[in-house]
Amino acid sequence: MRLKFIAAVLALCVPLAVMSKPLTVCTEASPDGFDVVQFNSLVTTNASADVIFNGLVAFDETTNRVVPALAEKWEISADGLTYTFHLRPNVQFQSTDYFKPSRTLNADDVIFTFDRMLDANNPWHKVAGASGFPHAQSMGLPKLIKSISKVGDNTVVFHLSEPNATFLPILTMGFASIYSAEYTTQLLRANRTGDLNSKPIGTGPFMLRSYQPDAIIRYDVNPHYWGAAPKVDRLIFAITPDAAVREQKLKVGECDIALSPKPTDVLSARDDAKLKVLQTPAFMTAFVALNTQHKPLSDVRVRQAINMAFDRPAYLKAVFSDMATPAINPFPANNWGNAASVQPYTQNVAEAKKLLTAAGYPNGFDTTIWTRPGGSLLNPNPKTGAEMLQSDLARIGVRAQVKIVEWGTLIRNAKEGQHDLLFMGWAGDNGDPDNFLTPQFACASVQSGINFARFCDPELDRLIADAKSTPERSKRVNDYQAAQKIIHDQALWVPLGYPTAVALTRINVSGYKVSPFGRQNFDGVSVE
Repeated sequence: MRLKFIAAVLALCVPLAVMSKPLTVCTEASPDGFDVVQFNSLVTTNASADVIFNGLVAFDETTNRVVPALAEKWEISADGLTYTFHLRPNVQFQSTDYFKPSRTLNADDVIFTFDRMLDANNPWHKVAGASGFPHAQSMGLPKLIKSISKVGDNTVVFHLSEPNATFLPILTMGFASIYSAEYTTQLLRANRTGDLNSKPIGTGPFMLRSYQPDAIIRYDVNPHYWGAAPKVDRLIFAITPDAAVREQKLKVGECDIALSPKPTDVLSARDDAKLKVLQTPAFMTAFVALNTQHKPLSDVRVRQAINMAFDRPAYLKAVFSDMATPAINPFPANNWGNAASVQPYTQNVAEAKKLLTAAGYPNGFDTTIWTRPGGSLLNPNPKTGAEMLQSDLARIGVRAQVKIVEWGTLIRNAKEGQHDLLFMGWAGDNGDPDNFLTPQFACASVQSGINFARFCDPELDRLIADAKSTPERSKRVNDYQAAQKIIHDQALWVPLGYPTAVALTRINVSGYKVSPFGRQNFDGVSVE
């Protein structure tokens, strides 16, 4: 009997030995919600598209290629006007206490997802309200996608109005996540459309269980996920705006991964045997956007003067330490579309004062500098950086008030163009230069609010559009280089730096990789 008892106890213990553990990630801010198509912040993409949803295609950061996701294969017509996607069979939408799907993913879901963003008559189009669909609009999808048709349950065809070399990479972005048409129909009939932003349903590896703003997001593993099952049993986002607190939580084991550490925290983590530092050059740019619709920032001479007043080397040393390189153009210099001939603005107080005098402001002017309260990868120390810019501008007579604005409010108000000078950053979703130029400088992006310089120039708009119209890289490079010269000469930004993407993990975390695009993938992550 004793041997049988011991055997029974051991049998009960076996599952405990192989049981997976939860993964807790210390993140830097609350998402805007979970209806990712309405928003453009990376924080929201990380909390929704990266864990709950999937797109038709994905971007493989190892091979730098677009790869299958919900579409297992696709064909592109010879004229570049037709894209036919063949959906992966038997993909199930998540089943929760508020939605039980009666069917698997099909072409109707794909058509609904895009029709909602593109067709003003779609009943869901108006649900987004003032926020609209910023990425779809800035990328020009309403004009680009002429129609979408269903060819059987698992085949959907996109008909474009013109060839576009960036169309497939665009579909890897978070806003192109595929939604359940069945679920949205249920919400519409129940007059509960707001639930889409708080009770999402996707096909991804994790399902939202609960969300407490400014505190915590809890996810369960999706038991019917079509891909490889996650190696953890739960996912938790511990929302922790203060980078120092994120690192402390990591050290005491309250978090397994800490995102967006301060450079000083990275240095201390390297000396801690319980922690790992993971990093890679980021496809991101930190910048200060100058609102060209506000006087006197509407005058190019004023914008150039601001650039010449700024001490970029001192800023990078104080705010980024050795974790960023000086920025010149909208995207990092190692990208294939970079205009190496563009020379940076260097600090020249005397010349800046001359430009202000020529613009009619010999005694300077009053303005505001907007920044966020908590640090992030693209702005590790917001208050210090804003105060340094404030001090530099004072040397040329510009009286700038620093306004520290909560992240969600800052994004909403900046998209409405309420800011003067705005500390901001942009992360590309793939390696295409257009991932920066169209969202940040196209005329359509002024309407969507993502173009924070709020600058619309016909020649710049033409160059960006022409570069997308051909797959020939040499032609695209020429257009992008010409576009970057306009952006530089017009001084639409104060370029700050190209950061290094960094995350800190505990030593017992395996399988996590830092994305150069700031995206989060926890599918293969395990906690020992």
